Amino acid sequence: MPIVGFLNEILWNYILIILLLGCAVWFTIRTHGVQFRMIGDMLKLLVEKNKYRDKKHNVSSFQAFAISIASRVGTGNLAGVATAIVLGGPGAIFWMWIIAILGGANAFVESTLAQLYKVKSEKSFIGGPAYYIKKGLHSRLFASVFAILILFTFGFAFNSVQSNTITAAFSSAFGIDKFYLGAIITTLTLTVIFGGVHRIAKVSEIIVPSMAIAYIMLAIFVIIIRFDRIPHVLELIIGNAFGFEQIMGGGIGMAVLMGIKRGLFSNEAGMGSAPNIAATANVTHPVKQGLIQTLGVYTDTIIVCSCTAFIILCSGIFDSGLSGIELTQASLNNEIGNTGSAFIAITILFFGFTSIIGNYYYGESNLYFITRNKKVLFAYRTLVGGMVMYGSLAELNHVWSLADLCMGLMTLCNLCAIILLGKYAILCLKDYQKQKRQGKNPRYHSS
Repeated sequence: MPIVGFLNEILWNYILIILLLGCAVWFTIRTHGVQFRMIGDMLKLLVEKNKYRDKKHNVSSFQAFAISIASRVGTGNLAGVATAIVLGGPGAIFWMWIIAILGGANAFVESTLAQLYKVKSEKSFIGGPAYYIKKGLHSRLFASVFAILILFTFGFAFNSVQSNTITAAFSSAFGIDKFYLGAIITTLTLTVIFGGVHRIAKVSEIIVPSMAIAYIMLAIFVIIIRFDRIPHVLELIIGNAFGFEQIMGGGIGMAVLMGIKRGLFSNEAGMGSAPNIAATANVTHPVKQGLIQTLGVYTDTIIVCSCTAFIILCSGIFDSGLSGIELTQASLNNEIGNTGSAFIAITILFFGFTSIIGNYYYGESNLYFITRNKKVLFAYRTLVGGMVMYGSLAELNHVWSLADLCMGLMTLCNLCAIILLGKYAILCLKDYQKQKRQGKNPRYHSS
């Protein structure tokens, strides 16, 4: 796929890096570092009870957070981090942290806009970049382009990556035939997605917190037993990000590139995906969900991705020639024995599966933007299942290349939109802070 590779190089090496970092710095300045100074509010809002919510027909703030984490926490955290280390060196982890910390501002703006421009559907709210592009920029064509891109990016390309990694992990750990496992994952996927957003929300809010806690606890255990290696690991990360050898060899550029690409694939800040689920939450003020989705970026990259990075770098085998999920499995085997591969396989099964159903919802909400025809929806759900099966058997490099191109194009559309509409998210933030200073529970009024 030489044309895909060429387009990826132009898009990622020049256009998106400048736009992503530029937007992140700009919104960090304009919001006075909302992603840093309002972490306390984020944590409080995550558990806030909303007495105005219709529990039967609306998605809670926590459920929306869980679905977005379900989509974020997946192969990017376990396989993507390993790929970033292999191709960009340990320094890629540093730049992954940077894009998450700064990108939190992008996540805040896009999710606040999603709440601001959301609309009511049959059973819940619905929204996202396609909706705020149409209503805010008054461009149906631009909005439709984004909607089509996210349909392919998440429903097809990203879900292929998820199923590819799941079957690779199980094949490595247990020798299970990829075809049979792919068929099982496809069947489970179709069962859940035909149940709609509420079934997706219920599955996500149960599985995601449980598996995330289990994985974090394992990483902490590895760090404790290899605590003597932590200074060396930190030296590797920082040294490789700025070291003299990397400057002379051009390694810093690759570390930055891989850190941003794999970091964005994992945390999705600025990509335009999380706003689709952020819009479904029934909250009293748009800023509330904007803050909660910002917390999702930190949860994904600063916590879960770092867990994988420390497991791999503590093992000392990151330059062994392995890549992707196989490197993560081998690294954990090196620390806790042969049970490491099995644990990673089971973890990636749950993380990957919840990502598949979360990704599907992003596609569905944008399909609704284009058409409400039930036959088209049925066909889309069936095609998503087909792509899950395809990804189970496909070549990893082809799948990742396609995912990178689709991700880049939709990110480009979303960044252009939030640059133009970001002032409204900032006005919402000022209104939220004003009501907080008055001792009120902030409520949004369109006036």
